Amino acid sequence: MTATLKFPLYLQLIRWDKPVGTLLLLWPTLAALWIAAEGFPGWHLLGVYVLGTFLMRSAGCAVNDVADRDFDRHVQRTAARPVTTGAVSVREALAVGAALALLAFALVLTTNTATILWSFVALAVAIVYPFTKRFFSMPQAVLGVAFSFGIPMAFASVQGQVPALAWWLLLGNLFWVVAYDTEYAMVDRDDDIRIGIRTSALTFGRFDVAAVMLLYGAYLVVWGVIGWQLGLGWPYALGLLAALAQVAWHYTLIHRREREGCFRAFRLNHWVGFAVFAGVVLGYAVRG
Repeated sequence: MTATLKFPLYLQLIRWDKPVGTLLLLWPTLAALWIAAEGFPGWHLLGVYVLGTFLMRSAGCAVNDVADRDFDRHVQRTAARPVTTGAVSVREALAVGAALALLAFALVLTTNTATILWSFVALAVAIVYPFTKRFFSMPQAVLGVAFSFGIPMAFASVQGQVPALAWWLLLGNLFWVVAYDTEYAMVDRDDDIRIGIRTSALTFGRFDVAAVMLLYGAYLVVWGVIGWQLGLGWPYALGLLAALAQVAWHYTLIHRREREGCFRAFRLNHWVGFAVFAGVVLGYAVRG
Protein backbone atom coordinates (compact mmCIF):
# COMPACT_ATOMS: atom_id res chain seq x y z
CA MET A 1 0.00 0.00 0.00
CA THR A 2 1.43 3.38 -1.01
CA ALA A 3 2.00 6.25 1.39
CA THR A 4 -0.88 8.14 -0.25
CA LEU A 5 -3.31 5.30 0.40
CA LYS A 6 -2.01 4.98 3.96
CA PHE A 7 -2.39 8.68 4.69
CA PRO A 8 -5.72 8.20 6.54
CA LEU A 9 -3.99 5.61 8.73
CA TYR A 10 -1.20 8.08 9.49
CA LEU A 11 -3.83 10.63 10.52
CA GLN A 12 -5.34 8.00 12.81
CA LEU A 13 -1.87 7.29 14.20
CA ILE A 14 -1.34 10.92 15.25
CA ARG A 15 -4.91 11.25 16.61
CA TRP A 16 -5.87 13.91 14.06
CA ASP A 17 -9.52 13.39 14.95
CA LYS A 18 -8.84 13.63 18.72
CA PRO A 19 -7.40 17.09 19.41
CA VAL A 20 -7.91 16.88 23.18
CA GLY A 21 -4.28 15.89 23.80
CA THR A 22 -3.02 18.86 21.82
CA LEU A 23 -5.26 21.26 23.74
CA LEU A 24 -4.15 19.82 27.09
CA LEU A 25 -0.59 20.65 26.06
CA LEU A 26 -1.42 23.97 24.47
CA TRP A 27 -3.27 25.94 27.16
CA PRO A 28 -0.61 25.82 29.91
CA THR A 29 2.12 26.45 27.35
CA LEU A 30 0.37 29.55 26.04
CA ALA A 31 -0.40 30.71 29.59
CA ALA A 32 3.32 30.47 30.37
CA LEU A 33 4.13 32.34 27.16
CA TRP A 34 1.81 35.21 28.22
CA ILE A 35 3.26 35.25 31.74
CA ALA A 36 6.86 35.23 30.49
CA ALA A 37 6.10 38.12 28.11
CA GLU A 38 3.83 39.91 30.63
CA GLY A 39 1.19 40.04 27.93
CA PHE A 40 0.89 39.19 24.23
CA PRO A 41 4.13 37.42 23.21
CA GLY A 42 3.99 38.35 19.51
CA TRP A 43 2.74 36.46 16.50
CA HIS A 44 6.02 34.66 15.82
CA LEU A 45 6.24 32.90 19.20
CA LEU A 46 2.49 32.32 19.27
CA GLY A 47 2.71 30.53 15.92
CA VAL A 48 5.78 28.54 16.95
CA TYR A 49 4.12 27.20 20.08
CA VAL A 50 0.70 26.52 18.61
CA LEU A 51 2.10 24.60 15.64
CA GLY A 52 4.95 23.09 17.65
CA THR A 53 2.55 21.76 20.27
CA PHE A 54 0.48 20.02 17.60
CA LEU A 55 3.55 18.51 15.95
CA MET A 56 5.12 17.21 19.16
CA ARG A 57 1.90 15.77 20.49
CA SER A 58 1.41 13.98 17.17
CA ALA A 59 4.99 12.67 17.22
CA GLY A 60 4.46 11.51 20.79
CA CYS A 61 1.37 9.54 19.78
CA ALA A 62 3.38 7.67 17.14
CA VAL A 63 6.15 6.78 19.61
CA ASN A 64 3.63 5.83 22.30
CA ASP A 65 1.79 3.46 19.96
CA VAL A 66 5.02 1.73 19.03
CA ALA A 67 6.04 1.33 22.66
CA ASP A 68 2.58 0.09 23.73
CA ARG A 69 1.70 -2.06 20.71
CA ASP A 70 1.94 -5.34 22.63
CA PHE A 71 -0.23 -3.99 25.46
CA ASP A 72 -2.76 -2.12 23.34
CA ARG A 73 -4.11 -5.24 21.66
CA HIS A 74 -5.39 -6.42 25.05
CA VAL A 75 -7.21 -3.16 25.88
CA GLN A 76 -10.67 -2.60 24.42
CA ARG A 77 -10.14 1.14 23.90
CA THR A 78 -6.82 0.80 22.06
CA ALA A 79 -7.06 -2.53 20.23
CA ALA A 80 -7.88 -0.89 16.90
CA ARG A 81 -4.91 1.48 16.79
CA PRO A 82 -3.09 1.18 13.42
CA VAL A 83 0.26 0.00 14.82
CA THR A 84 -1.46 -2.54 17.06
CA THR A 85 -3.44 -4.02 14.17
CA GLY A 86 -0.42 -4.00 11.85
CA ALA A 87 -2.03 -1.57 9.40
CA VAL A 88 0.96 0.72 10.02
CA SER A 89 4.34 -0.89 10.62
CA VAL A 90 6.66 0.02 13.47
CA ARG A 91 9.15 1.46 10.99
CA GLU A 92 6.47 3.61 9.37
CA ALA A 93 5.19 4.88 12.71
CA LEU A 94 8.70 5.80 13.84
CA ALA A 95 9.34 7.54 10.51
CA VAL A 96 6.15 9.59 10.90
CA GLY A 97 7.09 10.48 14.47
CA ALA A 98 10.63 11.45 13.48
CA ALA A 99 9.41 13.62 10.59
CA LEU A 100 6.98 15.49 12.85
CA ALA A 101 9.63 15.96 15.54
CA LEU A 102 12.06 17.35 12.96
CA LEU A 103 9.42 19.83 11.78
CA ALA A 104 8.90 20.90 15.39
CA PHE A 105 12.66 21.28 15.82
CA ALA A 106 12.78 23.48 12.71
CA LEU A 107 10.33 25.80 14.48
CA VAL A 108 12.50 25.79 17.61
CA LEU A 109 15.48 26.85 15.49
CA THR A 110 13.68 30.14 14.80
CA THR A 111 13.80 31.05 18.53
CA ASN A 112 17.03 31.21 20.55
CA THR A 113 19.85 29.07 21.91
CA ALA A 114 18.28 28.52 25.32
CA THR A 115 15.07 27.17 23.79
CA ILE A 116 17.00 24.89 21.44
CA LEU A 117 18.94 23.38 24.35
CA TRP A 118 15.83 22.83 26.46
CA SER A 119 14.07 21.21 23.50
CA PHE A 120 16.47 18.25 23.72
CA VAL A 121 15.47 17.68 27.35
CA ALA A 122 11.79 17.88 26.38
CA LEU A 123 12.32 15.33 23.60
CA ALA A 124 14.15 12.94 25.94
CA VAL A 125 11.32 13.02 28.50
CA ALA A 126 8.72 12.48 25.77
CA ILE A 127 10.59 9.42 24.45
CA VAL A 128 11.15 7.90 27.89
CA TYR A 129 7.56 8.30 29.14
CA PRO A 130 5.87 5.39 27.27
CA PHE A 131 8.35 2.89 28.70
CA THR A 132 7.89 3.96 32.34
CA LYS A 133 4.57 2.10 32.51
CA ARG A 134 6.57 -1.12 32.79
CA PHE A 135 8.45 -0.33 35.99
CA PHE A 136 7.21 2.92 37.59
CA SER A 137 4.06 2.91 39.73
CA MET A 138 3.24 6.49 38.77
CA PRO A 139 4.02 6.93 35.05
CA GLN A 140 1.50 9.79 34.99
CA ALA A 141 4.09 11.88 36.87
CA VAL A 142 6.55 11.42 33.99
CA LEU A 143 3.79 12.34 31.56
CA GLY A 144 3.18 15.39 33.73
CA VAL A 145 6.75 16.55 33.17
CA ALA A 146 6.51 15.84 29.44
CA PHE A 147 3.18 17.64 29.08
CA SER A 148 4.46 20.60 31.12
CA PHE A 149 7.78 21.16 29.41
CA GLY A 150 6.36 23.77 27.10
CA ILE A 151 6.35 26.04 30.18
CA PRO A 152 10.12 26.36 30.71
CA MET A 153 10.62 26.43 26.94
CA ALA A 154 8.18 29.35 26.66
CA PHE A 155 10.16 31.29 29.26
CA ALA A 156 13.41 30.43 27.50
CA SER A 157 12.00 31.75 24.22
CA VAL A 158 10.87 35.05 25.72
CA GLN A 159 13.50 35.72 28.38
CA GLY A 160 16.48 33.62 27.26
CA GLN A 161 16.44 31.86 30.63
CA VAL A 162 14.20 29.70 32.81
CA PRO A 163 13.51 31.44 36.14
CA ALA A 164 12.16 29.81 39.30
CA LEU A 165 8.67 31.04 38.35
CA ALA A 166 8.64 28.69 35.35
CA TRP A 167 9.44 25.67 37.51
CA TRP A 168 6.69 26.56 39.98
CA LEU A 169 4.25 26.77 37.07
CA LEU A 170 5.52 23.41 35.82
CA LEU A 171 5.01 21.87 39.25
CA GLY A 172 1.44 23.15 39.43
CA ASN A 173 0.70 21.94 35.94
CA LEU A 174 2.18 18.53 36.75
CA PHE A 175 -0.50 18.13 39.45
CA TRP A 176 -3.17 18.83 36.83
CA VAL A 177 -1.72 16.34 34.33
CA VAL A 178 -1.57 13.57 36.94
CA ALA A 179 -5.18 14.38 37.90
CA TYR A 180 -6.64 14.11 34.41
CA ASP A 181 -4.44 11.21 33.34
CA THR A 182 -5.52 9.31 36.44
CA GLU A 183 -9.10 9.79 35.24
CA TYR A 184 -7.92 8.37 31.91
CA ALA A 185 -6.26 5.42 33.67
CA MET A 186 -9.45 4.72 35.63
CA VAL A 187 -11.11 3.91 32.29
CA ASP A 188 -8.65 1.06 31.64
CA ARG A 189 -8.24 -0.13 35.24
CA ASP A 190 -9.47 -3.70 34.67
CA ASP A 191 -7.47 -4.16 31.47
CA ASP A 192 -4.31 -2.73 33.07
CA ILE A 193 -4.57 -5.12 36.02
CA ARG A 194 -4.91 -8.06 33.64
CA ILE A 195 -1.91 -7.15 31.43
CA GLY A 196 0.35 -5.82 34.18
CA ILE A 197 0.65 -2.12 33.27
CA ARG A 198 1.32 0.22 36.17
CA THR A 199 -0.77 3.38 36.49
CA SER A 200 -1.63 6.00 39.09
CA ALA A 201 -5.23 4.70 39.19
CA LEU A 202 -3.94 1.35 40.44
CA THR A 203 -1.39 2.95 42.77
CA PHE A 204 -3.99 5.16 44.42
CA GLY A 205 -6.37 2.20 44.69
CA ARG A 206 -9.59 2.99 46.55
CA PHE A 207 -8.34 6.52 47.17
CA ASP A 208 -8.19 7.31 43.45
CA VAL A 209 -11.11 9.77 43.39
CA ALA A 210 -9.84 11.59 46.49
CA ALA A 211 -6.34 11.74 44.98
CA VAL A 212 -7.66 13.22 41.74
CA MET A 213 -9.53 15.93 43.64
CA LEU A 214 -6.48 16.75 45.79
CA LEU A 215 -4.31 16.98 42.68
CA TYR A 216 -6.77 19.34 41.02
CA GLY A 217 -6.76 21.43 44.18
CA ALA A 218 -2.94 21.55 44.31
CA TYR A 219 -2.86 22.71 40.67
CA LEU A 220 -5.33 25.53 41.27
CA VAL A 221 -3.63 26.61 44.51
CA VAL A 222 -0.15 26.79 42.93
CA TRP A 223 -1.34 28.66 39.85
CA GLY A 224 -3.66 30.79 42.00
CA VAL A 225 -0.85 31.94 44.28
CA ILE A 226 1.34 32.72 41.28
CA GLY A 227 -1.45 34.73 39.64
CA TRP A 228 -2.00 36.67 42.86
CA GLN A 229 1.73 37.43 43.13
CA LEU A 230 1.76 38.61 39.52
CA GLY A 231 -1.19 40.92 40.16
CA LEU A 232 -3.49 39.41 37.54
CA GLY A 233 -6.51 40.51 39.55
CA TRP A 234 -10.18 39.68 39.22
CA PRO A 235 -10.11 38.35 35.60
CA TYR A 236 -7.68 35.65 36.65
CA ALA A 237 -9.74 34.90 39.75
CA LEU A 238 -12.78 34.38 37.53
CA GLY A 239 -10.78 32.01 35.34
CA LEU A 240 -9.77 29.98 38.39
CA LEU A 241 -13.36 29.92 39.66
CA ALA A 242 -14.51 28.64 36.26
CA ALA A 243 -11.85 25.92 36.45
CA LEU A 244 -12.87 25.06 40.01
CA ALA A 245 -16.52 24.72 38.98
CA GLN A 246 -15.49 22.25 36.29
CA VAL A 247 -13.42 20.28 38.80
CA ALA A 248 -16.49 19.98 41.03
CA TRP A 249 -18.46 18.71 38.03
CA HIS A 250 -15.73 16.18 37.26
CA TYR A 251 -16.22 14.74 40.72
CA THR A 252 -19.80 13.90 39.80
CA LEU A 253 -18.52 12.16 36.67
CA ILE A 254 -15.83 10.01 38.29
CA HIS A 255 -16.99 9.28 41.83
CA ARG A 256 -18.73 6.04 40.77
CA ARG A 257 -15.65 5.00 38.76
CA GLU A 258 -17.72 4.15 35.69
CA ARG A 259 -15.74 3.99 32.44
CA GLU A 260 -17.97 6.37 30.51
CA GLY A 261 -17.94 9.03 33.23
CA CYS A 262 -14.18 8.85 33.78
CA PHE A 263 -13.50 9.05 30.05
CA ARG A 264 -15.86 11.99 29.67
CA ALA A 265 -14.12 13.82 32.52
CA PHE A 266 -10.74 13.27 30.86
CA ARG A 267 -11.93 14.44 27.44
CA LEU A 268 -13.39 17.66 28.85
CA ASN A 269 -10.29 18.61 30.84
CA HIS A 270 -9.02 20.98 28.19
CA TRP A 271 -11.76 23.40 29.25
CA VAL A 272 -10.16 23.55 32.71
CA GLY A 273 -6.87 24.57 31.09
CA PHE A 274 -8.62 27.03 28.80
CA ALA A 275 -10.35 28.74 31.74
CA VAL A 276 -7.00 29.33 33.45
CA PHE A 277 -5.39 30.50 30.20
CA ALA A 278 -8.25 32.91 29.51
CA GLY A 279 -7.82 34.28 33.04
CA VAL A 280 -4.14 34.94 32.35
CA VAL A 281 -4.83 36.70 29.05
CA LEU A 282 -7.60 38.86 30.48
CA GLY A 283 -5.57 39.56 33.60
CA TYR A 284 -2.74 41.07 31.58
CA ALA A 285 -5.19 42.88 29.29
CA VAL A 286 -6.88 44.60 32.23
CA ARG A 287 -3.62 45.27 34.02
CA GLY A 288 -2.33 46.95 30.87
